[in-house]
Amino acid sequence: MEKNTVETRSAAKSMFHRLLVSVASVVFLTSGPPALAHHAFSGEFDMSKPITLEGVVTRVDWENPHVHYFVDVTGPDGTVVNWSCETGGPTRLTRRGWMRDTLKPGDKVIVHGFLAKDASHAVDGRQVTMADGRKIGLEANR
Repeated sequence: MEKNTVETRSAAKSMFHRLLVSVASVVFLTSGPPALAHHAFSGEFDMSKPITLEGVVTRVDWENPHVHYFVDVTGPDGTVVNWSCETGGPTRLTRRGWMRDTLKPGDKVIVHGFLAKDASHAVDGRQVTMADGRKIGLEANR
């Protein structure tokens, strides 16, 4: 009888360890991507390629690690391209006076930024000039 008790305890201990490893693996795998997604400016954007975009905001994603907003820009031929604009995180922007509702879909803006190195329609849009002339963003208060 004692042998069965020892085997039962050993099996329970083994099952507990497998469960613990499984839970730890899930936690590690689900928490890793946001940290891996964070990047340095120089890794994604080209400081030698400044760009100015004029258009209408279509969406704002106010979330960590960076706020992204999207702007429809009409080209000389009438083609509309939706540009992804990345800026600092919500906390950093808030310290600079930019609130969650400062930039809204439908706002006409001029974005001053730097092109993405991968030639996509993405920019580091740290400074935005609103239709009324106000400047918002990380570079606005310098």
